[in-house]
Amino acid sequence: MIDAVLTPLQYPFMQNALMVAIIACAVCGMLSAWLVLMGWSLMGEAVANSLLPGVVVAFILGIPLGVGAFVFGLLAVALIGGLGRTTRLKRDTTIGVVFTSLFATGLVLISTVTTSTHLQHILFGNVLGTSRADLYQVAALGALSALVLLVKRRDFTLVAFDPTYARTIGLPVSVLTGTLLVLLALTTVTALQTLGVILVVAVLVIPGATGFLVAKRFTSMLMISTAVGAIAAVVGVYVSYWLDVSTGGSIVLAASAQFVLALAVSRGRSPLGRLLSRRPARLGHPPQAQGSE
Repeated sequence: MIDAVLTPLQYPFMQNALMVAIIACAVCGMLSAWLVLMGWSLMGEAVANSLLPGVVVAFILGIPLGVGAFVFGLLAVALIGGLGRTTRLKRDTTIGVVFTSLFATGLVLISTVTTSTHLQHILFGNVLGTSRADLYQVAALGALSALVLLVKRRDFTLVAFDPTYARTIGLPVSVLTGTLLVLLALTTVTALQTLGVILVVAVLVIPGATGFLVAKRFTSMLMISTAVGAIAAVVGVYVSYWLDVSTGGSIVLAASAQFVLALAVSRGRSPLGRLLSRRPARLGHPPQAQGSE
């Protein structure tokens, strides 16, 4: 067992892959807690798939791929918000229109590039091909996202539980919501090389869903979802090494296995879910917000 754990770490590429995967999946798991509470799972999928044309454009222009991905992630958020404000379409419809259109644009752009081998890694991930420079980049982006989430966690949580009450006590709900969307784009860019645009949505949803099933308080849910992401990264990287299978797919399956385990041990509705279903009877400290303390 010790040899099975230590042998892969003799190779620098495995060291880089393991650290990059842990950072990216842990940060995605942390953000996942808020995405699940706010019902933004589809938004995570939209942003992830909308990064593809930005990556291709950045590749053509010779600029860092993360820059193009981040710009198009913000563009997707802006387009979804704009359609929602200027039309009668529901949010799920606007999300579907925007992300499918941008993803198709990316596929068309990929077909025009002479050498698309590197770009294909963006679709499916290439964590075993990460360099030390990639590790530093992922670590910096992950640290920035985690820092903002932890510093503003109480405000984000109150907005997730009861945006009306948050607005009543003077919190800038629109600004906080916009900040979460920017962090969603940044976090997705962080996990892009690890999982690719197709699988990254899994670690933006499954860890939070797992924590939601078993947690009684939001703090516990946040810790569980972060841990689920990190554990999935470790298990997935080792499984892919020893079985010679897709690393990104192994990571997602490891997260899915934890979800199934949580589903098996949970009974009835989630305690946190029962808390969310309550409505404050009068103005004051709402029962929803108590779980965020």
